Amino acid sequence: MIHTTFFYLTLLALLTGCQSPNPRRYDCLHTSDHIHIDGRLDDTAWQHAPWTDAFVDIRGPSHPKPRYETRAKMLWDEKYLYIAAHLVEPHVWATLRNRDDIVFHDPDFEIFIDPDGDYRDYYEIEINAHNTIFDLLLVRTYRDGGPARIDWNLNGMHSAVFVDGTLNDPHDKDRGWSIEFALPWTALAEHANRPCPPNPGDTWRADFSRVEWRIDTSNGRYNKVPNASEDNWVWSPQGVVDMHIPQTWGYVRFLAADAPPVRLGGES
Repeated sequence: MIHTTFFYLTLLALLTGCQSPNPRRYDCLHTSDHIHIDGRLDDTAWQHAPWTDAFVDIRGPSHPKPRYETRAKMLWDEKYLYIAAHLVEPHVWATLRNRDDIVFHDPDFEIFIDPDGDYRDYYEIEINAHNTIFDLLLVRTYRDGGPARIDWNLNGMHSAVFVDGTLNDPHDKDRGWSIEFALPWTALAEHANRPCPPNPGDTWRADFSRVEWRIDTSNGRYNKVPNASEDNWVWSPQGVVDMHIPQTWGYVRFLAADAPPVRLGGES
């Protein structure tokens, strides 16, 4: 299965002229500070966590630069893996409100985690500006037959969104939205096949994605531009328009509380 996936990845890259992706790297600091999950990213703990590199087109940095900046950061303690993101956006909108709605039909932020890096039993979590969650377990990648278990939930997860502006109001200009997650190790352990919480020095595979839609504001409301495909902006580029290539996801290394200062997120 893995050899087949590598073959398809290479073939797609050749056919599309994409550069071979170079996975990003991030050092995830341990924190002993309390983090209040409200989406605002103003807790003291976040001030010590480095931002990732700005997201790029899913196909790689040789493709057009995203219109709006997106960055993420991570922390961990004995109970949770914390993930935060900030999305610059002049018009923040969302429509979907029910758990496990297909959230990427709205602008969204997405998390992908493969703790043991075997390209199986990995987690996907999506969120929109309404704080609507779509979480699922991928038994295998789609190209290897899946299936995607939408019935699966990451139990005990906390999330929040802060909109710096006015949600769903096209009459003004927003500044963006930010997101906070607390993902419990007890739930991540279900298919991790790794210690949860991790041991200092452990490395997991993970990636982040942002789906953005082109819109107009006719009739006093937001409308998707007809026949326009979505934009896909990511932390660690895939080389093709497909987030389900775990081989190209980033490397997240967990550091101990007394670890030396970390390098900023980026290529090694």
